[in-house]
Amino acid sequence: MAVAAAGITAVTVAAILLPNANASQTPSTSARTPSATTLSAASAGELAARFASRFGESVAGSYYDASKKQLVVNVVNGDEDVADLVRKAGGLPLLVEHSGAELDAAAKKLKQRATIPGTSWAVDPVTNQIQVTADSTVTGAKWDKLEAVVESLGAGTARIEKSADRFTLMVAGGDAIFSARSRCSLGFNVVRNGAPAFLTAGHCTVGNRNWSDRPGRAPIATAQATLFPGRGDFALVTYNNPNTVAPSTVNLGGGRSLRIVRAANATVGQTVSRMGSTTGLRSGRVTALNATVNYPEGTVTGLIRTTVCAEPGDSGGAMFSGNGSAIGLTSGGSGNCRTGGTTFFQPVTTALAAVGATLGTG
Repeated sequence: MAVAAAGITAVTVAAILLPNANASQTPSTSARTPSATTLSAASAGELAARFASRFGESVAGSYYDASKKQLVVNVVNGDEDVADLVRKAGGLPLLVEHSGAELDAAAKKLKQRATIPGTSWAVDPVTNQIQVTADSTVTGAKWDKLEAVVESLGAGTARIEKSADRFTLMVAGGDAIFSARSRCSLGFNVVRNGAPAFLTAGHCTVGNRNWSDRPGRAPIATAQATLFPGRGDFALVTYNNPNTVAPSTVNLGGGRSLRIVRAANATVGQTVSRMGSTTGLRSGRVTALNATVNYPEGTVTGLIRTTVCAEPGDSGGAMFSGNGSAIGLTSGGSGNCRTGGTTFFQPVTTALAAVGATLGTG
């Protein structure tokens, strides 16, 4: 039995490690307690996904420690065997109180009881809590209701933060795109069924089908699929000329560009950049995944929360990493690029799968 158990452990660790065999690894202090693997943010995201798939409810999220280049994995108290497997596979286990299932159940209660415009929430893996944020419009009876719901979730399950700004959609990316009534930003060029197209924010195309690259010019593209509000904020817009050259790059300003070679999921703690037609190139850090935002126009779920600033007109713009990974599309947030703020992004991987498109290759 001891031999069989050892074999199972070896297979489990190998299944997690093998796809990431090229990552550099710091020397082990002993055969029994290997140190955490040194990882890039992209490799950490891939390893985090494998941990979540392999260990299920024993793992309650993870985050990337950029200073140490390590993946910190939350393991529920009592699952020391899983913590040992995480350590052997290159992660840094951290024992926590709340399981992922408990936090998900708490988030569902928030949705049922506290869907108030001007609020947002997401699981913060660093504190093993749900971070609830209320903007400046949440006052009086709305605040009292929100506070009561958070308290009902149980001590230490969630916390409330107050924002002095308002959650708004960033309508006013890469390059600017224009409809008769709005200005937004182009996210990423894509291909669907062999035809060139691009992704942008869904709220940009609600009621705005035709888009041009200059204000007042004839349309060059037409919105074909839009999701907003609901389980995302994205749109597919196809170029009217099927011979349009649509390079898979992001304009960085100053004559510079970055080639986009892949779509990738975000990792908490990862440094990312955003390009928008109002505020240009900005950078920040991913702070949460699967965030819910209650905009005045409706509730959107499944978003990436970041510290990257944005302003009206940046909606739909590209969020990416320095290695050429497309990560998100600007949705909305609070604050501005003078005082800072919080911005939410639609995951690119989800949008691509929903519309049946792939990144452009020009």
